[in-house]
Amino acid sequence: MKRLAIAFCFRWLACSLGLWLAAAIVGSHISYGGTAGAVIGAGFLLAVLNTLLKPVLVVLSLPAVILTLGLFMLVINGLTVYFVSLLYAPLHVANFWTAIFAGIMISLVNYVISAIR
Repeated sequence: MKRLAIAFCFRWLACSLGLWLAAAIVGSHISYGGTAGAVIGAGFLLAVLNTLLKPVLVVLSLPAVILTLGLFMLVINGLTVYFVSLLYAPLHVANFWTAIFAGIMISLVNYVISAIR
């Protein structure tokens, strides 16, 4: 149980840092009100959705993931980011392509954190 909680905290950290990095890079396309609490809250919601909803989305879209050799995972990541922006008012993502870019940033940050851990 403790191990799952630690893994979730790392996922939460990766989601929050990835959202902050994506907002810093694209500027006007992703906004979070300029507060750290909004990024942390959005990162928490994204980590929860990635834990609960993303495995279901991956299984349902498995043929597309296989046909695109895994590139469809970028679309799934973008969908989860865009869904969080719809659910959490302080986070605003301008369009779906920006959400895909944010998903890529979150994946890269998650990769770096996993490599360090």
